Amino acid sequence: MIIGRVIDELVSTQKGEYFHGQKLLLVQPLDLNETDMDEAVLAIDGADAGIGDRVLLVQDGFAAMHVLGQFQVPVDAAVIGVIDQIDFFDRQN
Repeated sequence: MIIGRVIDELVSTQKGEYFHGQKLLLVQPLDLNETDMDEAVLAIDGADAGIGDRVLLVQDGFAAMHVLGQFQVPVDAAVIGVIDQIDFFDRQN
């Protein structure tokens, strides 16, 4: 799983039948300091996320297909959760 921030929503006038009614999001992967990493990823929204939300992103086809409930669909990334808070704990104590 990857932490990311939703930077935009995409609108598609033409898309495959499996994607009708599905929201597409552009997600910017982040490191733990919330600094941009890599390039933005196009993902299916499985968590009703919006622009500016921190999210959990999976980039595994099988996991992403679970969001659609279809297992013969060409999808490789999905938002599976919205992050409310991140807490770091000192494991040395």
